[in-house]
Amino acid sequence: MGGQYKITGDKYPRMRPARRRGRFAVAAVACVTVLGLLGWGTLQLIDVFTGGDKASAIGAGADCRTVAAKASPSPAAVAVPKPAQVTVNVLNATTRGGLAQKTADELKKRGFRIGEVGNAPKEYDKKVKGAGVLLGPAASLKGALPVLGTQLPGAERRGEAARKGAAVDLIIGDGFRELAKRPDADAALARLSAPRTTTVAEKKSC
Repeated sequence: MGGQYKITGDKYPRMRPARRRGRFAVAAVACVTVLGLLGWGTLQLIDVFTGGDKASAIGAGADCRTVAAKASPSPAAVAVPKPAQVTVNVLNATTRGGLAQKTADELKKRGFRIGEVGNAPKEYDKKVKGAGVLLGPAASLKGALPVLGTQLPGAERRGEAARKGAAVDLIIGDGFRELAKRPDADAALARLSAPRTTTVAEKKSC
C-alpha cells in the first residue's frame, strides 16, 4: 500500500477487534448449568415413574382400612299378626258341597280363628275360576291377608276400602284342590314374620 498508509516493520495491523474471552466463559458456565438441570429433572422423572409409585403404593396400603361385609338385622317392614289373631270366613263359591267346612276345620287346626262358614255371596258364587280369593279391608293387605296367603299361595288378594272390621274371607274357587301342605305353610309363615337383614358390602376407607 502506498501513500500515507505505509506498512513498516514485520507486523501487520489488526483489522478486527480482539476476541472477548469473558463471553465464552459465561456461555460455557450457562451450558453446564442447563445440562445439570436437565439431568436432575430426568432423574426426578425416573424416580416418579419407578420408585415413587412403589412408595405411594406402600403408603396407601398402610393407610387404607378394609371394612368387612356385615349383616345387620333390621325389623320387618310390617308386623304381621299371628294366625290366632286372624279371623277367617270360609266361603264356598264352587258346586262341591262340604268344601267350606272341611277347609275351615283344617285352618282351625293350624291356629286360625274361624268366623262364618257357608256359601259365597252372589257376586262370587260360581265366578271364581282360580284357587280362591282372599278378601278383606284395605289394611289387611299388609297384615292378615299375607298370613292367610301362606295357607293358599295361589289365591288372589283383594282389599276393600269401605269394608269394616278385621275379619277376612277365604272364598274357595273352582281351581281349589287343598290348602298348602302344613310344613310348607309353616315355613312360609316363618319367613313372613322373620326380621329382615341388611348386608353392608366390603369397602376400603383411606
